[in-house]
Amino acid sequence: MNPKIADFGMARIFGMNQTEENTSRIVGTYGYMSPEYAMHGQYSMKSDVYSFGVLVLEIISGKKNSSFYQTDGAHDLVSYAWRLWSNGTPLDLVDPIIVDNCQRNEVVRCVHIGLLCVQEDPVERPPLSTIVLMLTSNTVTLPVPRQPGLFFQSRLGKDPLDSDQFTTTKSLLRSVDDASITDVYPR
Repeated sequence: MNPKIADFGMARIFGMNQTEENTSRIVGTYGYMSPEYAMHGQYSMKSDVYSFGVLVLEIISGKKNSSFYQTDGAHDLVSYAWRLWSNGTPLDLVDPIIVDNCQRNEVVRCVHIGLLCVQEDPVERPPLSTIVLMLTSNTVTLPVPRQPGLFFQSRLGKDPLDSDQFTTTKSLLRSVDDASITDVYPR
């Protein structure tokens, strides 16, 4: 097998001193895209930090954000991880397969780092170089995370175009402050 690398048409070339850009063509998977990119088409290196944070939470939990559903009302992995963190039970996020064989303090630190990466404001997300330090050194003090930018897919919702009582999946984008809500429906 020969691995190949492809950018799926999403790669952008940055100038030497350029750190962010805007686009009107937003592509990607909701739940992995940073809030500023999904809602406004603004992307930067901090957009990748957001996606990395989602991946960290997926690795710890053993669950995919794109197909996450919790019966207790959590709509996505990020909001679920935040709820557990703010309730003081971050170890409840850990995949049951590894929970008995892991260094609990390291897992809690990784959840902490994952939540720092998914902050709604890109300025509050750590740069990648700092993330590497956080992951490789226990002496680096981690800032307290704030409630992250949340995106979720509602699994149950009535499609307004459907006259029957079937439930459908609809995507919702939500900001922490609920200032903007977008319902996405196919044409």
